[in-house]
Amino acid sequence: MATSSTFNTALAAPKTWRDSIKITRLTVFSILFILVGIWILLTVPGNIAGDVSTLLTFDAGGTQGISIPTVPFAVLVALLYVAGGIVGLLPLPNLKRAKFWWLLINGFLIIPTVLIIIAAGGKTNVTIMLSESLRLSTPLILGAMAGLWSERSGVTNIAIEGMMLTGACLGFVGYVIFTINGMSIPTAQFLGVIVAVVAGALMASLHAWLSLTFTTNQVVSGTVINILAIGLTSFLRREVLVSADSARGTMSLLPIPGLSDLPVVGQVLFNGKPIFYGMFILVVATHIIMYYTRWGLRTRAVGENPHAADTLGINVLRNRWINVIISGMIAGLAGAWYTLETTGAFDDNMTSGQGFIALAAMIFGNWTPFGAAGGGLLFGFSVALGQRFQFLGVAIPPQFLQMVPYLITIVVLAGLIGKATPPKADGVPYEKE
Repeated sequence: MATSSTFNTALAAPKTWRDSIKITRLTVFSILFILVGIWILLTVPGNIAGDVSTLLTFDAGGTQGISIPTVPFAVLVALLYVAGGIVGLLPLPNLKRAKFWWLLINGFLIIPTVLIIIAAGGKTNVTIMLSESLRLSTPLILGAMAGLWSERSGVTNIAIEGMMLTGACLGFVGYVIFTINGMSIPTAQFLGVIVAVVAGALMASLHAWLSLTFTTNQVVSGTVINILAIGLTSFLRREVLVSADSARGTMSLLPIPGLSDLPVVGQVLFNGKPIFYGMFILVVATHIIMYYTRWGLRTRAVGENPHAADTLGINVLRNRWINVIISGMIAGLAGAWYTLETTGAFDDNMTSGQGFIALAAMIFGNWTPFGAAGGGLLFGFSVALGQRFQFLGVAIPPQFLQMVPYLITIVVLAGLIGKATPPKADGVPYEKE
């Protein structure tokens, strides 16, 4: 046996330099930061005068803040990017933790760097930028939580877009009908949110019925629901909203006493509207339920190995049904954000593919609540950044700015998320033996 093993080893192909190269998420980020750092060094000093400064303001009036020399700051960040990227590429396993933290700091520096460069010679309000990023992340994070509840139990749910759109439409239709019948606006808004949540649950029940009861391909089922939602909501808008003077107000701000007066943090976190606060509660609740309760343990077991879960007495189909319906309820709440909390109106296809971006955020977060929330924040910041570019008059076509969230989605899914590991039984129909 020893002779045979030695002979097989001798016949093995010799290792080359390609065999020692392993492409990891750390490697991709390192290369990305090196490229970004070089780009900053080549473009910023040649286009911005050395004595130009940027005023970062933090107060509501935008009059007080910190003046930062634009070019020196940009060059310093660029050098950190290049140095961090080079260190990240070096084969130094003992510095793996240091590499991670260096690249993480580089990632956080992207926000102030972009703001300082695009506002060179002027000013930009950091508080407003952070507040808008969080606000625009709300439906994305909620959509990511919706996907997580479903897919952790083993049901692929690409119908989140349709559930969000249905919730947005029916929630607003309910709100309009309630106000026409003389109900007070706050009560009508609250009931409109309830209608949106129920509408999302009904669409989720259809998805569960098709994919679990009839074991229809779950991607096909989700696609059908998305198409159904577009047609249904367009019909309701024409038949109900157009003839009902549908423009209405949005939910009022609910500043938290004391906390909302804190500098920067108060305006960003504690001066929001109800669904905005609900987003934080749902992220924390999802984490606690998934990892610290019996239901969460059973859900994860069903998503990983439903046959083993069945032998332990867990009703796999019932668990999946309930989780898919919860997923739809959360997606309906995300839809209510568009109409009842933000615009005060409904328009055809107003979710604009945000449900699919929410799924990308879930994958970015590797099917974990806080990771998915971080992905939602990334995409929300990209939307807010595009709006800030327009506000500052940056010479970029508006069509390109509208493309930014979708381009980031492609980049993240194509090269930055590394190895994403879904639940093993995700998308696999289960039939009791």
